[in-house]
Amino acid sequence: MVVLAVTWIAKVGREAEVESIFSKLTEASRQEPGCVTYQVHRHKTEPRRFFIYEQYKDDAALEAHRAAPHFLQYARKELPRIADRVEGVVYEPLG
Repeated sequence: MVVLAVTWIAKVGREAEVESIFSKLTEASRQEPGCVTYQVHRHKTEPRRFFIYEQYKDDAALEAHRAAPHFLQYARKELPRIADRVEGVVYEPLG
């Protein structure tokens, strides 16, 4: 299992657009065979801050996600225009 934790901050006034892109990205990512969990969260008091918690079966599944057309379109092309990716960390579960 591989876990990816990513934080994005929407540019001022672009929160609804970011949410819309995350909705599309979530739907497509959850269809990937190696995706175990893909959940986007919004900060309770900072509405521009989004946190994505992702789980993949293995490193190959994560790489397949990163190469998927929907990821390239939404996460690489569209999101950077209206939000800043401030953190992306890969974890492995203990035990």
